[in-house]
Amino acid sequence: MGLVRAAIGAVGGTLADQWRDFLTVPAHVEPTAALFPAVPVGTNTRRGSNTQGSSAIVTNGSKIVVPEGYGLLLFQEGELTAFANEPGGYIWNSEDVNSQTLFAGDSWSTSLVKQSWERFQFGGRPGAQQLALFVNLKELPNNRFGTQSVIYWDDAYFNAQVGVLTHGTYSLNIVDPIVFVKQFVPATYLQAQAIFDFTDTANAAANQLFSEVVGSLSAAFSSYANHTDRRRRITNIQQDSLGFAEALSQAVQESYRWKSTRGLMISKVSIVGIDYDEHTRELLRSVQRADALGGTRGNSNFQASVAAGMEAAGETDGAGGILGMGIAAGSVGLSSLMQAPSAQPIEGGTQGGSDLVTTLEGLKRALEAGLIDQSDFDAAKAKALGLS
Repeated sequence: MGLVRAAIGAVGGTLADQWRDFLTVPAHVEPTAALFPAVPVGTNTRRGSNTQGSSAIVTNGSKIVVPEGYGLLLFQEGELTAFANEPGGYIWNSEDVNSQTLFAGDSWSTSLVKQSWERFQFGGRPGAQQLALFVNLKELPNNRFGTQSVIYWDDAYFNAQVGVLTHGTYSLNIVDPIVFVKQFVPATYLQAQAIFDFTDTANAAANQLFSEVVGSLSAAFSSYANHTDRRRRITNIQQDSLGFAEALSQAVQESYRWKSTRGLMISKVSIVGIDYDEHTRELLRSVQRADALGGTRGNSNFQASVAAGMEAAGETDGAGGILGMGIAAGSVGLSSLMQAPSAQPIEGGTQGGSDLVTTLEGLKRALEAGLIDQSDFDAAKAKALGLS
């Protein structure tokens, strides 16, 4: 006994013209509001007020309009007695034999709602007076997160531990309204005394979610960066909001079981800023230098170290130091960075033909990578040719 479907329609449409008074979603409700009381709407004002707890009370004959993207929840003495997630008009009547306690039609949440309804085993006959609340089934945006200290994980791409400070926002979806209100929402919000808003700093339940998201960030970064998809690297994470949302949602679910115990799921994540720690910044610089020189990933750190040595040699001994560094590199077999000869200069100051070409090619790559400037290159080239 309870709700009787009147018609399929929307607020402001045919039902608003036919029904002189009805209850519906408050005007100008915040997009971050998850649960709030139904408010009365009259044909004269066409506006609702969302202040009094009595505004949410429905009795026999009360008419209720459920807009698209919202679900209707009815309570009696704190117990959930009815739920409707299909848009349209409903009439509450505890005596009508055609009334039902649950409406879960062809929407995305149908199977979840039915399972939860059966799991909680609601029964009994609803009384003549009910409390009507609306639950927001749309995306709930602008939930902020941030770390106050560096979070670390083992990154397969760098083959090392990396660390970041980060902050951003995420969007939530209420995927199981029954679990949400029965197992997560505090009782005060179920008495139509306040609006449950995830961005409300005074909302202790919402603050708990924030803490759990922050606690899952390390696992989420690790899952994202170590994914089998090689394109998933921390340098791409800010451009891949859906990929990181999947990783964060999975990490939260594994640690805190949001979907099964809260009826919630993270749908989108936007990382506003990432600040790498000094060790990670050095790793990034090393990889960038190795990529610039065309080195393979296996030799990247070794190549970058030699490149740094070339910079230091150039600062200390000029072109001669760089040329000497090239010869030393050739003697240890670093052919992918700068192929330098192991033979000594022959009489007249020039080197053997193949070794000379190799040395000049290495100098050219160093110039193109920005490790030396044009004057250093010209001086080293002249020395290699025996012109200085």
